[in-house]
Amino acid sequence: MHFDGIILGVLSFLLIGIFHPIVIKAEYYFTKNIWPLFFIVGVGAVSASVFASNHTARNLLSIFGIICLWSIKELYEQEQRVKKGWFPDGRKRSKSKQ
Repeated sequence: MHFDGIILGVLSFLLIGIFHPIVIKAEYYFTKNIWPLFFIVGVGAVSASVFASNHTARNLLSIFGIICLWSIKELYEQEQRVKKGWFPDGRKRSKSKQ
């Protein structure tokens, strides 16, 4: 029996769930200007997936890379959520410490 599909499905679900708070924290502490890091990691993971020999590793690398790239869009949307007051503003936190 092959469990690759189930493994990929579960790990995809977990990665998406892990990246949700990562995007929120990244926007809070670094603003949306952290997007180049997500871009570099995403492109690196997608590029590495081309060279991976294991089928499952190849798929996981590409899923991870695409989630990193999708997180760039989410960073910009998170900024809008902060402006609407749905999430705390990290810029206010840093200004109050000065």
